[in-house]
Amino acid sequence: MKDAEAIRQAAGIIRAGGIVAFPTETVYGLGANGYNPLAVARIFEVKRRPSFDPLILHVADPADVRKLVKEIPSSAKKLIERFWPGPVTVVLLKEENIPDIVTAGLPSIAVRMPDHPMALSLIKESKCPIAAPSANPFGYLSPTTAEHVREQLGDQVDLILDGGPCTVGVESTIVSFLDGKPRLLRPGGVSLEEIESAIGEVEIRPVKEDRPSAPGMLSRHYAPRTPIVLDWSEKSLDSYKGRRIGLLAFRKPGMSLKFNHIEVLSKKGDLREAAANLFTAIRRLDDLRLDLILAESVPEVELGRAIMDRLRRATSKGE
Repeated sequence: MKDAEAIRQAAGIIRAGGIVAFPTETVYGLGANGYNPLAVARIFEVKRRPSFDPLILHVADPADVRKLVKEIPSSAKKLIERFWPGPVTVVLLKEENIPDIVTAGLPSIAVRMPDHPMALSLIKESKCPIAAPSANPFGYLSPTTAEHVREQLGDQVDLILDGGPCTVGVESTIVSFLDGKPRLLRPGGVSLEEIESAIGEVEIRPVKEDRPSAPGMLSRHYAPRTPIVLDWSEKSLDSYKGRRIGLLAFRKPGMSLKFNHIEVLSKKGDLREAAANLFTAIRRLDDLRLDLILAESVPEVELGRAIMDRLRRATSKGE
């Protein structure tokens, strides 16, 4: 099926109340008509996602945001002008026409414009904003290829659009404009440094698990089946003797350690390349049915902040 024909078919499914998996520059999304509460409810059912976790609405034009929110502060406008289309989500007070199921009953809505031609064509053809979390079972690794979606959700989705591998590989950066000052709710595909270069100082809100104000804020998230350990040292390896262990390395490891398998995020230590490879590398290690994955920390600057955020949420507590 050619792309244009597949997009027309997918848009018809969206308009009819179905759900479609589609590519973005960050990860693959599981989308439904953002104005149709029954269609959105099916996303929660397929993902087994808790109803208190809000979704992001995806638009194809910055002008479409005005139909969804009460006002757009000047700093939010600057962010939209600078980074859309792209991996930045803004949280603003919602209009009354947005179903509560999309926002988990919150008075605010998260909105972004993805930077992927297939995603933008799908939204335009569907003639509605598309509500979409990542196209995977809740809490598990986000998919960065269509094959990942097929493996995890199979025939529970009405259609899967294949737009190739995602170029960014981690979810969007989420910035809230509800409290006067902009707040970083989730680090992602655009770094905090880039955000602040556009709008000035941004506050960082600590994670609250009981009622997240944006997607991807629960402390246990993005997790594989295999336990991941982040805080470890070469000296502590003796305690793991007799276990099948994989290493998730930032660069090619210099230490002469014996692991059952090693995945390198970026041989040259490039944070953008590491972010793009993160979920796929973890998935490959997870498929080996190891006892444990040891993950190296990356520098917590620029996209390293998003990588470390995902690794901490994927880490098994108690290991």
